[in-house]
Amino acid sequence: MITAAQLRAARALLGIDQRELATRCSLSLPTIQRMEASEGVIRGNVDSLMKLMEGLTLAGIELINEGAASSGGGRGVRLKAPASTGGRRPEMSAQTATVIGKRP
Repeated sequence: MITAAQLRAARALLGIDQRELATRCSLSLPTIQRMEASEGVIRGNVDSLMKLMEGLTLAGIELINEGAASSGGGRGVRLKAPASTGGRRPEMSAQTATVIGKRP
């Protein structure tokens, strides 16, 4: 299973656009656009999903399911389960904002 958010993040880590991903996976650009625009787990025909997964794997992407450990050892990003914030985005601390180059 792969979510639309994982797909967008994988593409960002590779530094490629949707067109390049479509080419690498032997899929059409509209197919990639539909996959990325979906909510939650990507739905599609099995052949397209298999091509997507194979293309990402060949590019060096390791998809990590929720609660699973990563065995690849490479760099990456993982989204933590959000802390209970009552539906709000947590505020960024001034220190964090300074580190990432934003003004608090």
